[in-house]
Amino acid sequence: MSSSEKTACSLDALDRQLIEETQQGLPLTAKPYQTIAERLNCDEKEVISRLERMMEQGVVRRIGVVPNHYKLGYRYNLMTVWDVPDEKVTSLGESVGALDFVSHSYERPRHLPLWHYNLFAMVHGRSESEVEQKVSVIQEMLGSHCRDFRLLNSKRILKKTGLRLKKSN
Repeated sequence: MSSSEKTACSLDALDRQLIEETQQGLPLTAKPYQTIAERLNCDEKEVISRLERMMEQGVVRRIGVVPNHYKLGYRYNLMTVWDVPDEKVTSLGESVGALDFVSHSYERPRHLPLWHYNLFAMVHGRSESEVEQKVSVIQEMLGSHCRDFRLLNSKRILKKTGLRLKKSN
């Protein structure tokens, strides 16, 4: 039996119900884990400990926020890609990612000779001119480390979800 099969076999009925209950997102309440616990007829500590165990086992990779920028009024979204020195990409990426208008920043491998960009950062704004100004801030921050960059406009929202379990009857 593979390790993934062992992990799958270690899930009991309550684990499965917990995954089903949270896979569409946490409830927007002051105490989301308490709300889930009430729905599942258990207590909040049980919900939290089971999620922690499933994260340790790799069944659940992460719990995080996935905002819909369009619904928040940010209609202009673009991925910026930057060519910076490999030895600086981590520190520069952390600086760029700390900007309040960047939702995520990360390193990607180059694919030479066609693609030489290694730093990616998603920028959001309410207008095209606002986004352009924010890109200028990044360019200034990167300074002489910026050898080249491109702006990749979002054409549509991609559905951001993980694995979904089929509801059990």
